[in-house]
Amino acid sequence: MIIKKAELETVCGITSKLPQNTHPEFAFAGKSNVGKSSLINALMNRKSLARTSAQPGKTQTINFYHINDAFYFVDLPGYGYARVPVEEKAKWGKMIEQYLGKSDMLKCVFLLIDIRHEPSANDRQMFAWIRSNGYVPVVIATKSDKLNRSQLPKQIKMVREGLGAEKENLVIPFSSVTKQGREEIWEMIEQMAE
Repeated sequence: MIIKKAELETVCGITSKLPQNTHPEFAFAGKSNVGKSSLINALMNRKSLARTSAQPGKTQTINFYHINDAFYFVDLPGYGYARVPVEEKAKWGKMIEQYLGKSDMLKCVFLLIDIRHEPSANDRQMFAWIRSNGYVPVVIATKSDKLNRSQLPKQIKMVREGLGAEKENLVIPFSSVTKQGREEIWEMIEQMAE
């Protein structure tokens, strides 16, 4: 995929109305420090389209990036960050739930899990939530460059089992450093965006 144009088009906060987009949407969900912004930037070959931060919990809005005037990347608020007040987390949860339930153009939800760790209770809840909204989550196992190649199969199995994923749930190892998994993700997006 050649990216000719990529811009942050809409930012939705807790009280915002979701946009009525007419192009396909691909959403990215995951824990606060799992590397969502790094993944979006790596897919786009940009350094800072999505803002990365040393402090997790920065994405507190739903951000719609319009790509090539053809489809959207939708960056959902990161969950599970301890320093965020409980009522704030609940509001983000409502916002995500509302988006998953109401978007007519959502084609796929990518759930990012750190390949080095067993999925958390929040990860399992998000996986179940995505499924209960009628989507088959595609799991992106981030930070794969931090492991030896020989460790990957074992860790992928751990992620799959930890989420209770079915055979049809894809688990794609990904690294924003080495770009492992980038082509595979783009292939899926291109097929679904048609």
